[in-house]
Amino acid sequence: MKDLEVRQLRYFVAVAEELHFGRAAARLGMAQPPLSRAIRDLERELGVTLFERTTRQVRLTGAGEVLLRDARTALEAVTAAAHRTRQAGSTSPRLRIALKADIDGGLLPQILDAYHADPAALPPELVLGGFGEQAQALRDGLADVALVLCPWDGRGLDSEPLLTEPVLVAMAATDPLAARPHLSLADLAARSLPDGAPAAHGRSAPPQHRATRSASNLSEIFSLVETGSVVFFAPASVARRNPRPDVAYRPVSDLPHARLLVAWPQDARSPAVAAFVRAACAIAAARRAEAEAEAEAEAEADMPSSTT
Repeated sequence: MKDLEVRQLRYFVAVAEELHFGRAAARLGMAQPPLSRAIRDLERELGVTLFERTTRQVRLTGAGEVLLRDARTALEAVTAAAHRTRQAGSTSPRLRIALKADIDGGLLPQILDAYHADPAALPPELVLGGFGEQAQALRDGLADVALVLCPWDGRGLDSEPLLTEPVLVAMAATDPLAARPHLSLADLAARSLPDGAPAAHGRSAPPQHRATRSASNLSEIFSLVETGSVVFFAPASVARRNPRPDVAYRPVSDLPHARLLVAWPQDARSPAVAAFVRAACAIAAARRAEAEAEAEAEAEADMPSSTT
């Protein structure tokens, strides 16, 4: 059997993700008959059936599910190899840092200061993306290191935890719930998130199911929140940096804390990546120590003084 070609894998993945030959052909920019022939040829070469086809639907077989998992990994590796090769051959190499704007726990300026002091540092380049896109940027070779929020897809990546902080709900200051000091997810049953998902679920909808009214940045999101159209879950660090008179932040008792990680490809051998990870971990450790000291000081201040 001859080796599989990248073209064959791209055709297969398109059909496997669309589960419709017509939509897959349109996605690939080709006609449907040659795509159908290519899939039949692939099945013949492998000696297995990849799809169950009926007049009503197309479904993956067990063999098809296995190939889909490995084909995605292979295509990611091919894409990443091209991007990393271009980066390695650049006359002005940089450290590409993937993150969602404002989702850095307030640590990024200090991390960059500490990173610049390392002899292995390269000039940094910020690769901004949407929620959850940072891990894929690493796998695709579009970034060298990333700051990511949990939950995340860590396939092929290493990581170190940096920060854990409460998540607050941001709502219009005029919302009746804003009069309460503490809330639960059940209290938010009638509210929606910017992507259209029910707030009571405690999480946004997957990217492929986001509503068309989804806002793309914090400024747009806060504008929607101020009108009372939606509520928004924000890590405490985002709330601290975005005080707004028309937005109220309230703790939600059963909402999981936000966990911020620094992540990088498992096969990374870059001294600059190592320098950034060291800087990130050091700054995060210092921030945690400061928070613990502040908490101890507040606890001592709240203790009643003893009398003799």
